[in-house]
Amino acid sequence: MRVPSRSPGQQPGTPASPTAPARRQPFGSSPRRLTAAAAPDLAAYRAAVAELLVEVGALADAASTRARQVLIDQRLREPALAAVLDATPQGLLGARETLLLEMARYQPNDRTSARDLTALVRIYLLSRIDVLWWQDAPVFVTDDQVNGSAELVDLEWLRRRDLLRFRYQEQPATVLGRAARGLRRRLRPDATPRTAGLLFRRARREVVALLNDLGREFAATAPPATPPLWVTSLVRSTEHQYRLRRLGYAAMLPSGHCLGYSVDVELAWFERFGAREALAELLLARQGAGELNVIDEGQAWHLCLAPTARRRLRRAYEAELGV
Repeated sequence: MRVPSRSPGQQPGTPASPTAPARRQPFGSSPRRLTAAAAPDLAAYRAAVAELLVEVGALADAASTRARQVLIDQRLREPALAAVLDATPQGLLGARETLLLEMARYQPNDRTSARDLTALVRIYLLSRIDVLWWQDAPVFVTDDQVNGSAELVDLEWLRRRDLLRFRYQEQPATVLGRAARGLRRRLRPDATPRTAGLLFRRARREVVALLNDLGREFAATAPPATPPLWVTSLVRSTEHQYRLRRLGYAAMLPSGHCLGYSVDVELAWFERFGAREALAELLLARQGAGELNVIDEGQAWHLCLAPTARRRLRRAYEAELGV
């Protein structure tokens, strides 16, 4: 394991780090296209994140707070990590400060997918790929924007016409509905994944096509009698993302969910059907092909559609569903 160096860092009068951004545009405010030649190496970034996580795990005790800060400060400046972080709207320095703040505020609880500090660092750093990819996309700031957007389609309308190859459940809207959900869980605790459900049953057309594609492939590779792919989260507003943060969830900002290009799919529940590994391999293969960013968040995995796959999936949606 590498340990933080004893270098005192930048000294007064020395030039600023070449990776330090001078000024950043607000997220989603103006185009900032990355050419193929200029695009950061995401495989190298993911490998560097994995290496960093080993070191963070070795400094997990409370007495190592200062050592963790030094470690994060130094490792994020390394080329493989800095290349991605500096290309996001926050830049390297903003990403570093946000991560350190998230770590300082971290409190383990039963709701968060970040079961420990290592998981928190993994989720934050890998989710920056989503932000890198979709930094030009408009953000859904309020719940009303999600519900009123013409860019999103109603999943329930599609489900009733048997046009979806995946399942989901909505959040109960009333006290009676929550009581009924609780009763069903007590009577049949493993009938469905233990998830709150979707607040918004809406999604981008490209995301619907992606999930249908994944659902078909999963059905073809999973053992017999395995239930369909289960989606636990889709588009969210920034307003809702803040609500989740207040409840203790690891809801990062900015987030691909607030752009409509990220989803969460259930993994842990499929273990009882012997299908978890098949689904995990399917998702990682899509990441290897450059179609997805995949983040292991424990019970559910976070997926973000890559911009390079958007046009193909939009055409697939129009050809298959035409609505």
